[in-house]
Amino acid sequence: MDLFGNVSDAGTDRNIPLAERMRPADIESFAGQDHLIAPGRPVRTMIEKNEPASMIFWGPPGVGKTTLALLIAKLVNSEFIQLSAVSSGVKDVRAAIEKAEFNLKQKKKKTILFIDEIHRFSKSQQDSLLQSSEKGIVILIGATTENPSFEVISPLLSRSRVFVLEELSRTDFEKIIENALTNDFVLREMDIEIEDRDFLIGLSSGDARKLLNGLELAVKLSSVNNSGKIILTNEIFKESFQANYIKYDKNQEEHYNIISAFIKSVRGSDPDAALYWMARMLKGGEDPKFIARRMIVLASEDIGNADPYALTLATSAFTAIDYIGMPEAALVLSQTAAYLAGAPKSNAAYTALSKVRDEAENSPAFGVPLHLRNAPTKLMKDLKYGSGYKYPHDFENNFTEQDYLPEELKNKIYYEPSENGSEKKIRERLKSLWKKRR
Repeated sequence: MDLFGNVSDAGTDRNIPLAERMRPADIESFAGQDHLIAPGRPVRTMIEKNEPASMIFWGPPGVGKTTLALLIAKLVNSEFIQLSAVSSGVKDVRAAIEKAEFNLKQKKKKTILFIDEIHRFSKSQQDSLLQSSEKGIVILIGATTENPSFEVISPLLSRSRVFVLEELSRTDFEKIIENALTNDFVLREMDIEIEDRDFLIGLSSGDARKLLNGLELAVKLSSVNNSGKIILTNEIFKESFQANYIKYDKNQEEHYNIISAFIKSVRGSDPDAALYWMARMLKGGEDPKFIARRMIVLASEDIGNADPYALTLATSAFTAIDYIGMPEAALVLSQTAAYLAGAPKSNAAYTALSKVRDEAENSPAFGVPLHLRNAPTKLMKDLKYGSGYKYPHDFENNFTEQDYLPEELKNKIYYEPSENGSEKKIRERLKSLWKKRR
């Protein structure tokens, strides 16, 4: 096998993992990422024009970041130098740049410097790449699972194009599986039947490398039956993967994606989706208190006075979780998430807060009307502080027509209750009071 994963019947090595053996040797064999490599798309165009630029590949594990970088290097006839940000330092970067300078001056050959997990490079390590990439000594390709806007320094980002690699589809995985069974020099000699491809694809959690390595181990764990076949059952795949099948990392991008999906499911009144995403978080090891805190915020921001009890339940859930811990805490979270998702929704209080914050930020600091001022001393009373204040409980329906906003803002309305749930009653009452006061 050469640098680009090409294999042939001569000189093949069974010890090389299947995922490495199956790296595609051309664009047509590459699975997924049509938005980048289909005819007329940006990466394909750069290859065809033989004008590769520095770029950052951002996407989840196993979607082809390294493979695509290898393909680009091969197809534009460049030397490929690979560094891992986990194990490489500034010294390694400098050595790679020196090699690239030699290639450019002595061989008239471009060099692609591929840095895996570039988000793990420190600022100084990233700084060391700036001059060489700007001068064209190296064509930098960085791979990251993290949002480069947060993890890659701005000067390096401005010198690179950021391409998002998307999760592979079921069709992409079917292509990868079929290619392995048909073209791998080891697997093609066997009569292999996969009982449930959907199950295999599900275990891979969107990671093509994980899928191929799991497939290879499943074959090794299986026996040939009386018909000369190897039948790969779901039980065998469970054994071969032997891992946490839920893709979730509390410190990485997927953490924020899944909590976002949970919040939006509750806000969208879909308890089934909310419970699914909650289960994903718990399975991935999320702190149940983190989920409970988010539900407290949700209860106020997205439900509000449409169902005031939602906030009580959410805060009670947090207390209950503190008392009992996991795994029973999952029951409390489930009950609360289902209730919040099913509750009537209103963001009127949240919207009102945004309006008054904007008002306070952008308007002059209007004085407090005299009748609302505190008057604890005789001097203040002599200055008419508190003068003219009407005590609402002394009036019918506990209401007076006096104004409480500064004179300049007295006709403003910030809180506009919705027609949903309990807030409808609040709306009706305030509407009648607004007419009297304004």
